[in-house]
Amino acid sequence: MFNIENILLAIESLRANKMRALLTMLGIIIGVASVIGIISVGNSLTSSLSTQLQSIGTNNIMVTVRQKDDQYAKAPGAMEDNRSLMTAMNGGGANGATDKDLISMEMLQNFETDFKDSVSAISLSEAAGSGQVKDGRLYANVSASGVNPGYMTVNNLDLLQGRFINDRDMAGSKSVCVVSDKLVNNIFKGGVDPIGQEVKYYEAGTIKTYTIVGVYKYSDTSMFSNASSSSEKDTQTALYIPITLEKQNSDKQNFPAVTVMSKTGIDTEKLTSDIDRYFSKYYVRNAKWEAAVINMSTQLATATSMLSTVSMAVAVIAAISLLVGGIGVMNIMLVSVTERTREIGTRKALGAKNYHIRMQFVTEAVFISLAGGLIGLVIGLLLGFVGSSLLGTAPSFSIPVILLTILFSMGIGVFFGYYPANKAAKLDPIEALRYE
Repeated sequence: MFNIENILLAIESLRANKMRALLTMLGIIIGVASVIGIISVGNSLTSSLSTQLQSIGTNNIMVTVRQKDDQYAKAPGAMEDNRSLMTAMNGGGANGATDKDLISMEMLQNFETDFKDSVSAISLSEAAGSGQVKDGRLYANVSASGVNPGYMTVNNLDLLQGRFINDRDMAGSKSVCVVSDKLVNNIFKGGVDPIGQEVKYYEAGTIKTYTIVGVYKYSDTSMFSNASSSSEKDTQTALYIPITLEKQNSDKQNFPAVTVMSKTGIDTEKLTSDIDRYFSKYYVRNAKWEAAVINMSTQLATATSMLSTVSMAVAVIAAISLLVGGIGVMNIMLVSVTERTREIGTRKALGAKNYHIRMQFVTEAVFISLAGGLIGLVIGLLLGFVGSSLLGTAPSFSIPVILLTILFSMGIGVFFGYYPANKAAKLDPIEALRYE
């Protein structure tokens, strides 16, 4: 279709008018770069979110306490679910609730008994502040969390040494902790065994002493983890203590949110409904608060679908500039036809058919669009890489999207180049030769 002669003529035309050709390509370049860059960053965010949610566990079910008259809680479908997800991931949305409104240990014990065939573990956690573990000039940044024994199973912690928080630690509210391998590397030098060692935790003017009973492997799954410029040594890791120890100084002994892990082979959707009905009975007479139950597998699908839709919608808007670029191609091709009227007449006088002339100018339009598309592709990949790096996510490029964008830019060349090409093909050879 596009023979070598037409391609050579197109290249020669571009070389003869470099600046004009570049300006003609500009719309195509911007359009392709925008589409590739936006979709790449969107894919990166979607992949990062998927990783984060999967690290929580797709067979995990979160139970949170929230206000019944919350405007988000009244919203239907995904709006309600996603709001519940975000509040659950941030420790629940029960600010202002009294202890009797929260989930009690007695409720959880009854639940565990009633659902022993469906549930493998229940995770409790409560933030206990941030600070540093220090030993002289050595230090490690930590965020303390009160947890129960089920936390390790539900959150899939990889224990390297020792043990995790157990029931005896909980019953006695013992001052024990489980720390990360990064903390061990920062604090203990010379191959010292950390198990059984005491560490001093400094927070807001207070000093607390804990005995290390276990070491876990640090794994960062936060969405924007790499966005920070902090050094490896300054990385903040979790320090786990018994949740009963954290509750000693708290005015609330109950919990705004818990995470339930279903057993393998259990229908998560059905279990979610059963858990919802189970906890709802505790809040039938509560005028202000209710239990919200969501499962992570549904949230993963909803969240990734929503992000993909948003990035695709923005990419479609960006693709409008491709149409603008196409109009630019058509305008410059009309100018080119006018400038080369005598050349067209000469070619027709020498025997060139209408379709030869038409193909010559369509080829040139496609070549301009393709060249602009390839330049835009390179810029778009760079934008995607830089954008993902700034957000702290791994770059993610879609080969089908890249190919589709390049083909679309070529299609723009054919579509907008056909009218000028057809106009050139229909020129009368005698009138063309007489054109000044």
